[in-house]
Amino acid sequence: METKILDKSAKLLIGDKELDLLSTTGTEGETSIDITKLRDKTGVITMDSGYGNTGSCFSAITFIDGEKGILLYRGYPIEVLAENSNFVEVSYLLIYGHLPSKKELEKFQYDLTHHTLIHEDMKKFFEGFPPSAHPMGILSAMVSSLSAYYPDAYNPENYDLNIIRLLAKLKTIAAFSYKKSVGQPFIYPRNDLRFSADMIHMMFAVPSEEYEVPKVLEDALDLLLILHADHEQNCSTSTVRMVGSSNANLFATISAGICALWGPLHGGANQEVIEMLEHIKKDGGNYKKYINFAKDKESNFKLMGFGHRVYKNFDPRAQILKGSADKVLNLLGINDPLLEIAKNLEEAALKDPYFIEKKLYPNVDFYSGIIYRAMGIPTNMFTVMFALGRLPGWLAQWKEMKETPGIRISRPRQIYTGAAKREYTPINKR
Repeated sequence: METKILDKSAKLLIGDKELDLLSTTGTEGETSIDITKLRDKTGVITMDSGYGNTGSCFSAITFIDGEKGILLYRGYPIEVLAENSNFVEVSYLLIYGHLPSKKELEKFQYDLTHHTLIHEDMKKFFEGFPPSAHPMGILSAMVSSLSAYYPDAYNPENYDLNIIRLLAKLKTIAAFSYKKSVGQPFIYPRNDLRFSADMIHMMFAVPSEEYEVPKVLEDALDLLLILHADHEQNCSTSTVRMVGSSNANLFATISAGICALWGPLHGGANQEVIEMLEHIKKDGGNYKKYINFAKDKESNFKLMGFGHRVYKNFDPRAQILKGSADKVLNLLGINDPLLEIAKNLEEAALKDPYFIEKKLYPNVDFYSGIIYRAMGIPTNMFTVMFALGRLPGWLAQWKEMKETPGIRISRPRQIYTGAAKREYTPINKR
């Protein structure tokens, strides 16, 4: 990681106390002020609800410029990787910091292919879940249970092996979670299929029929996984770093990240897009009505899949997926009223002065939900697919944290607003 320390420090005045603070600038010009010792020297803490303006670490993995719509993985533009790479290569890049050589990629692919099976006993765990169990709940529980089968997870010598194990097995667990939810028998992974094709095969094949994975579905899934692979210090990634800072094992740490991703304000956003489209369809499909609702502050209606907390101009991933969505829908010959509503919403919003002024462009969740639906993936599996894509980013962030000297356990502060010290009265005297 390249950083440079500026030749001047920041100064903070609190009453009659003056404190010199170190200012650091990263390779892309992002500047921080180090307040690590602020409380020790002044008794004061900073307040930043949601940590939206707090840097929790130095990282060389992902860079985002929300104003300019830039996303880089290890310095490579997301557009270049989406056009030229594949998910396995991008996973290697994120985790190990460089593009693999041909020999490195072949070994990485081989390892991922030959670690896909899970212990047969774990099938009994799936049987214990009710049919109504959400696949994300199953996914999180099963990943955590891997720590029982790999007690060597705490040994630093096995970190790379467990990274391989988890990256290889998560798609098997994800596919089994889906099969459990629809009451179908599990389909085992195949060593002759590429990563994304194997995932699709385990989801959609049935024992009594031959199933060949359509190339359009394999390519679409691979692209979606690449675009979701990492996104800096978001809620789930920060959770992985926070839980990992306690020296919890890798499997428990990633399980916590999965739970954080499950929330509708994070990984569940593309599911909310589809649910919104279904609501509009039930209401007669009048998308213009909901465009007007979105502009009316009194309506409390939010147009899901538009705008982004980080990107103030446009989401570069959404621009890539827009072209892919059109391609997938055309090749599959999809005629879905929900997708037609989505297209009309997109067209209307992109032309409306209100949305243009507020820069409320369709984001990655808007298009990913549409593509997943077109691929035949049910809504309750959207967040699972997101987790599968985000896994290499979580692994990279965890690995980077473990390799950072002097890492401290995460321990945010608070401003207490409860009752002041009170006298206790025994219950027989109240």
